[in-house]
Amino acid sequence: MAIQYGGRPARDAGWRLSWNDRNVRAIVYQAVALVAVAAGVWYFVDNTLDNLARLGLASGFGFMEREAAFPIGESLISYTPADTYARALLVGIVNTLYVSAIGVVLATIIGTVIGIARLSQNWLIGKLASIYVEVMRNTPLLLQLFFWYMIFLELLPSARQALQPLPDVFLSNRGMRFPVPAAAEGWTLLVAGAVIGIVGAVLLSNWARRRQEATGRQFPTVSAALGLIFGMAALGWLVGGAPTALDRPALRGFNFAGGAEVSPEFVALLLGLVIYTAAFVAEIVRGGILAISHGQTEAASALGLRRGMVLRLVILPQALRVIIPPMTSQYLNLTKNSSLAVAIGFPDLVHLANTAINQTGQAIEGIFIIMAVYLTISLSISLFMNWYNRRVALVER
Repeated sequence: MAIQYGGRPARDAGWRLSWNDRNVRAIVYQAVALVAVAAGVWYFVDNTLDNLARLGLASGFGFMEREAAFPIGESLISYTPADTYARALLVGIVNTLYVSAIGVVLATIIGTVIGIARLSQNWLIGKLASIYVEVMRNTPLLLQLFFWYMIFLELLPSARQALQPLPDVFLSNRGMRFPVPAAAEGWTLLVAGAVIGIVGAVLLSNWARRRQEATGRQFPTVSAALGLIFGMAALGWLVGGAPTALDRPALRGFNFAGGAEVSPEFVALLLGLVIYTAAFVAEIVRGGILAISHGQTEAASALGLRRGMVLRLVILPQALRVIIPPMTSQYLNLTKNSSLAVAIGFPDLVHLANTAINQTGQAIEGIFIIMAVYLTISLSISLFMNWYNRRVALVER
């Protein structure tokens, strides 16, 4: 028998199906919303397929296996016009990842330097950094891309009158040509050694951090890590026969042959993305540093630490917890802003997908591929940055 409270019989402890139950109403509302969304999606897809059939347009991704039949001016992987549309889109994906990865690294470095410079006690350095931030943040990125691209096309000479700022380095309106190591086993082993050194440097950094937390003694992590990376790279180079031959560029007719080339489109896109994003990164870094109590700086100075050590060992590690979340947004913005490459002709994913759409007429599939690729890249960046944010977060004891 149910226990009575205040003269009224208490409700049974078991759950009963009743519209007065808030949980029941919530489940019904969510089910209705889900059915409505599914019906809307079904109507959209069915209507689209009917319209495509009525117009005689093909649907599906079968076009990916057809011959692309168009050249691509810049590719990190092998490609010929005889390859498929799938291969062409893969070239665009690789180019997008390439410029985005380099842009993220350079924007982080430059933005951090500018952000620290804005806090400098030197009046000139602080004002110059402030002017840079305000000008770049308040100028449209697309306009900046056009500016850098026009500099290469209008101000630089032709290949025959190319500028030579360094030996065997040529700068013209066709891009920049520079020497690269000739194919040899030693160079391959050098890269392999550097990769091993980087892995070792990460492990060394983790060991040094645990050692400092346990004993309070510091370890020269930076110098040791650099020595490990360069040492392993040099060892691989020596084991491979210490090659020194270079593939040098040379003028052949109206253009250069040999060496490696960086196109004006790539340089303009990279400069625009880095310089624009670095201004936002600088403000994030400045805000993160200002969020740290000034007492931390005073305490570190009282212990006899130099200003550079205070910044590196006390301020920046704590500021990271404030910096990382908004920095993630800037990394995502830089990656998505790389789609503006279509305006200056760099063969990124959007540029090549638009070419495929124009040739095949399958716009829905092309747009879906673009959305899926950028969504995957953005989610990957978010997952990594969230993992790193949890790793550096303060843990309460």
